[in-house]
Amino acid sequence: MLKSNFRYILFFSLAGIVLCGVLLIDLYVGSASISFTDLFSILCGDNTHDVMASTIVWDIRLPRLWTACVVGATLAVAGLQMQTVFRNPLAGPYILGVSSGASLGVALLVLGVGSSWFNLIGSTMGSWTIAMASWIGSGLVLAFVLYVSSRVKNIMTVLVLGILFSGVTSSIVNLLQYFSSEAALKSFVVWTMGSIGAATNDQLFVMTLLSFFGVMIAFAMSKRLDAFLLGERYAMSLGVNLKLTRAAVFISTTFIAGTVTAFCGPIGFIGVAIPHIARMMLSTASHKILIPASMLLGAIFLVLGDIISQVPGFSLVLPINSVMSLLGIPIVVWVILRKRVINS
Repeated sequence: MLKSNFRYILFFSLAGIVLCGVLLIDLYVGSASISFTDLFSILCGDNTHDVMASTIVWDIRLPRLWTACVVGATLAVAGLQMQTVFRNPLAGPYILGVSSGASLGVALLVLGVGSSWFNLIGSTMGSWTIAMASWIGSGLVLAFVLYVSSRVKNIMTVLVLGILFSGVTSSIVNLLQYFSSEAALKSFVVWTMGSIGAATNDQLFVMTLLSFFGVMIAFAMSKRLDAFLLGERYAMSLGVNLKLTRAAVFISTTFIAGTVTAFCGPIGFIGVAIPHIARMMLSTASHKILIPASMLLGAIFLVLGDIISQVPGFSLVLPINSVMSLLGIPIVVWVILRKRVINS
């Protein structure tokens, strides 16, 4: 017990230090050159420096950093829940089809309604247009998943139906892309690449509120998730209500993944890769430990990805989704190979 507690204290202390370090590096990195001395002075409230530098730090880089922390932390929790409920090491926050539903909502808006209607809706709803379309798509998927999970006992049936639904929505999106105009297609493709710097302050507040509401549900379900690790029959023997727990986990995941997708586009591989790193580093299956650990590692991982996406020393910015895939795929491959070696 003492050894485990020491490991936990050491992990959270080091992870906190690493997070602070990558946050400072990400604040420093960017197309506009700001020295570390000026950066610390601006963060301490010194108004004697260049107004432009202060604006860049407070209005651009800090909101971007907060977005990266929220997205990375909450998607890691969503992925952890999905891997536990489905008992599948490759499950992630988008396995229910939430991302596909969100993509379909955005595709119908951007590619399906025509430029005149899109401009009319955009002028009415402003910057919330795409977010609302994504929310509606995610919400419809959630309703479908909850209905299916209430009618079937086998959780793998829900998994298979989620994958099939993702395939259907992807086919519809592909058809919309095929018949869309060049400008509309470009707008949609850019959205699918993901962005953590496009949300306004109001949107960032809403995203933070809804995403952490999903995390609170996950914390409340932590003991029930521990029981799920040994199978649904064992969980039932402990008095766990399977349908209620499934519904709570699915709602939590949809709040997180749906909200993140609405404001940042689909951000992949964090939810799949990070829980495995947390388990490996802490050697525990307790979700009370794994949830905060995954949140810290998820935030570190996405901030690190944001640093790489800005290509320090150059003026270009890479799509965050592509960077996360390049970082996450080696971890997923390692998980597959490790599992194969253990089972052989």
